[in-house]
Amino acid sequence: MDFNFIGTLAILAVGLLVMSIKIVKEYERAVVFRLGRLIGKFKGPGLIIIIPFIDKWERVSLRLVAMDVPPQDVITKDNVSVKVNAVVYFRVVEPNKAITEVEDFLYATSQLAQTTLRSILGQVELDELLSERDKINVQLQDVLDTQTDPWGIKVSAVEVKHVDLPAEMQRAMAKQAEAERERRAKVISAEGEFQAAGKMVDAAKLMEEHPISVQLRYLQTLSEIATENNSTTLFPIPIDMVEVFMGKRK
Repeated sequence: MDFNFIGTLAILAVGLLVMSIKIVKEYERAVVFRLGRLIGKFKGPGLIIIIPFIDKWERVSLRLVAMDVPPQDVITKDNVSVKVNAVVYFRVVEPNKAITEVEDFLYATSQLAQTTLRSILGQVELDELLSERDKINVQLQDVLDTQTDPWGIKVSAVEVKHVDLPAEMQRAMAKQAEAERERRAKVISAEGEFQAAGKMVDAAKLMEEHPISVQLRYLQTLSEIATENNSTTLFPIPIDMVEVFMGKRK
């Protein structure tokens, strides 16, 4: 009888020992409650001891979480309706707060990200949303990090992934882009004509100062035509050229 009792106690002791030993991984921490009261700092990583039936504990991961923010209907400052989705990168830095300050920190962070996204993007115009996305990402990150700090959560980055524009707005932006390209082409063409006209004026002034350059240019043109065409071409020779050669002969 005594042997059976001792054996039973030994089995119970072994069972309690097994129940009290817990293993916490390197990227996890254990938040322990004793009789409902939070005891000290979180535990882990490694081997921890829990008193069965007295202590309750919750496992919290410290790894970076990449959370998708579902597409949100946003009306921008200039009254354009768009759908915007984003991704939030955050991690738990204070496990005790993440468990005691909020019921479900993952759900709470997701809801806060959605409302913050609609609020911030509603204060900017469409052009700013499309061209200054980095600035908006930083603003979203600052707001979320400030609001999740009491929960022991650190928001490291927020990235706006996609902006879905209405079909009529896409057509309007395409026409605007085409008009802008045409304007730039006309400006570049006008600048080229202006520069070419300036060069021609400079050349005319130079030829006026040195008349012999006109004759040299004439001879060069004759040479180019004779090289490109096999047929015989007759060109009138200016009297000035003849006078130049005749003057040299005299």
